[in-house]
Amino acid sequence: MIKLAVFDLDGTLVDSLTDLALSVNKGLKKAGLPEHPIEKYNKFVGNGREMLIRRAIGDGCTDELFDTVIATFDEEYRLHCNDNTSAYDGCADMLKRLGGNGVHSAVLSNKPDEFVAQILRRLYPGCDFLEAWGQKPQYNCKPDPGALHAMLALHGISPEECVYVGDSDVDVFTAQNSGVKMAGVSWGFRGRGELLAAGAPFVADTADELAEYILGL
Repeated sequence: MIKLAVFDLDGTLVDSLTDLALSVNKGLKKAGLPEHPIEKYNKFVGNGREMLIRRAIGDGCTDELFDTVIATFDEEYRLHCNDNTSAYDGCADMLKRLGGNGVHSAVLSNKPDEFVAQILRRLYPGCDFLEAWGQKPQYNCKPDPGALHAMLALHGISPEECVYVGDSDVDVFTAQNSGVKMAGVSWGFRGRGELLAAGAPFVADTADELAEYILGL
């Protein structure tokens, strides 16, 4: 039986693309670089803040440009990470349903740790997460398994008792590297095709489908 469902955040529980894009674009503008349309950030996110910035800058990313963009991003996102970000339909009820059936929920994101609790407090105030971690300096970014293994060890949960849920190939690889079960969600930033190509065993189209799948594991 599954004891813990660990969720990615961006593109899985929350639609945060607009706030991420606007904050990076302000950094690009300050550095004198061209801004990108919001939809292009679908392919920039997923591997942590530093990779997001490097992908947005593109070829010719110097240390000076990187430092300018990431510093501006941090300032802007700290102020505006909840301006346009919203919970995906049905996810709050899905989390409560899991909890009512004995499955704890947690969050493990490549987003900087300082932003995770801030977003969850506003969008999921009634949900009791066992843990909610962003990227912490003592662990490498996903798909490295270190952070997920540490979370499981903290609560005495084995990999066999855990399912990891996400919207991108990074999440599939995180589950594979960690030895846990995996479920994808089609409503996020990358879509069903990328998840299946990476080896996702199941992709949910709705939060209800996801709950059914997890409870059936």
